[in-house]
Amino acid sequence: MLYWLAHLSSGGDLFNLFRYITFRAGGAFFTALIFGFLFGRPLIDMLRRKQGKGQPIRTDGPATHFAKAGTPTMGGLLILSALLVSTLLWARLDNGYIWITLGVTYGYALIGFADDYAKVTKQNVKGVSSRTRMILGLLLAAVAGAAAAWMHPPELTNQLALPVFKDALINLGLFFVPFSMLVIVGAANAVNLTDGLDGLAIMPVMIAAGTLGAIAYVVGRADFTQYLGVHFVPGTGEILVFTAALIGGGLGFLWYNAPPAAVFMGDTGSLALGGALGAIAVCTKHELVLAIVGGLFVVEAMSVIIQVAYFKRTGKRVFLMAPIHHHFEKKGWGEAQIVIRFWIISLILALIGLATLKIR
Repeated sequence: MLYWLAHLSSGGDLFNLFRYITFRAGGAFFTALIFGFLFGRPLIDMLRRKQGKGQPIRTDGPATHFAKAGTPTMGGLLILSALLVSTLLWARLDNGYIWITLGVTYGYALIGFADDYAKVTKQNVKGVSSRTRMILGLLLAAVAGAAAAWMHPPELTNQLALPVFKDALINLGLFFVPFSMLVIVGAANAVNLTDGLDGLAIMPVMIAAGTLGAIAYVVGRADFTQYLGVHFVPGTGEILVFTAALIGGGLGFLWYNAPPAAVFMGDTGSLALGGALGAIAVCTKHELVLAIVGGLFVVEAMSVIIQVAYFKRTGKRVFLMAPIHHHFEKKGWGEAQIVIRFWIISLILALIGLATLKIR
């Protein structure tokens, strides 16, 4: 919205700053951060009053989690509110990629909210059926994938770009939308599975978002893409404003989610943020890089898949408990130890993901 102030500029004045994506990204970050600090405590107090007993705790989980009983959930509303206000305020609203990303984020937020609401009101960990969640998630992802394919330049439409081998493209044709669905739904559910310890999911989400935001800015500039030898996707640079707002809102949330958490993100936040990462990857043609940058989420999801498949086949378990962060809890690692080590892993993977821009 504030971008239109640039039209008041005659050049070289304050209004001219609003033309620059980097300036507006900075504004989005601080707006979301301040929003989180201002409204975090009132939101938590409201959630505590409304929810009473808070999020139900799994009876088969680690024993240390029973101390968290009564903690309110749906804290993702704080991130999503800050993100929405900041993005609408600072991003160019005539940019289609912004609306694709917003649509996926808040579509998944509604699915997550319904799930959290069912859990809290029924005091049952099951919530909305996984089948319903999956169908709705796939439909949203299909629309987003089709919209992204329509917006991509002709030479990249329905193409899969490969990291490192930058000149190589694989024509997916009609399979591009199903592939996009896999990326978006997979990212949403992987982040959801990771959100099991205080502060565990939000920092890796912010790290991945910052990395993808930088990639979006790079691939949206012809000069940078020519120098780095990556594919030019005009218009994606504006996604940097969205990711900056996400990081600002995420930090505001982390202030209250740091151990011991005053509020949980809930499926409201985890599904939405995971979906956002998937949508950004599809828009920027960096779907495979997401698997590197979000490698922690991939490992968390794979640990569940391996555990379930192996148990069904043999009746035995590979891990003491899945997702894998619970495995380390069962082995005696402290919660803060797991969280910080997983943050470090996320940062390393993000740097590797960024390196793919330069490696030939």
